[in-house]
Amino acid sequence: MTSWSSGTVRVSGGALAYHRTAGRGPSLVLSHGLTDNGLCWRRLASALEGRFDIVMLDARGHGASTRLTGEESFDPSRDLGEAIAALGLQTPIVMGHSVGAWATAAHANNNPDGVAKVVLEDPPFRVSADAPPSAARRQKFREMVERYRSMSDAGIDALGQTTHPDWRPEDRPDWAAAKRQVDPAALPELTTSWRELVDRIAVPTLLVHGEVELGSLVTPAIAEEAMSLNANIQAVQIKGAGHNVRRENFPLYLEAVQWFLSGSA
Repeated sequence: MTSWSSGTVRVSGGALAYHRTAGRGPSLVLSHGLTDNGLCWRRLASALEGRFDIVMLDARGHGASTRLTGEESFDPSRDLGEAIAALGLQTPIVMGHSVGAWATAAHANNNPDGVAKVVLEDPPFRVSADAPPSAARRQKFREMVERYRSMSDAGIDALGQTTHPDWRPEDRPDWAAAKRQVDPAALPELTTSWRELVDRIAVPTLLVHGEVELGSLVTPAIAEEAMSLNANIQAVQIKGAGHNVRRENFPLYLEAVQWFLSGSA
């Protein structure tokens, strides 16, 4: 990654930090999950950088992007769209994990002619249209973030080894660093039904999910429903993985993503 560059791009009310590879292929924009940062995509970006111009964004309230005080509202999908426009990316492939996948789906749904392909890694498709985060959930998130901030680097690393013993060692440093960069107010309100996020996506879309028993948010039934709602969507379940699909079974995840991006889909 010696040739990767870093910068910031203006969006409404702030700026998003990003890392970018030197690839000369199609643009591929990666949006991370809650409490991660852009470099948490490092392993995947390293595997794909020879074929794509990859942009790894830090979401608002994460990484080196604009901080959040809790007084302002924000829309991750709007931030994503504005960052793509400001960077001058023409019809990029968009890909996201968890909350980043929610933002990616919303952007693709609202801009059907503005993306080439879509990859959604275990999005929170169990969120109800009328269920914004409760006060109790927001408080729990704040307490988690404050706990991270009070821990040493060694303590966070030890926590990662305990909570994610099956992760490869190279995935932990960026995960640990990201945990110290999250704002307590970074929990977005995902108040749109997931079904309304996918009905107008007009390009090939891959929904990648793991096993519910291992923590996947997407059930087989939801995957089937998503495909029935939009014929552009195809789903693949990665065995041996939960919510962090790429971290828990990277070989099968990479195989599925490369097949999809290759044009075979």
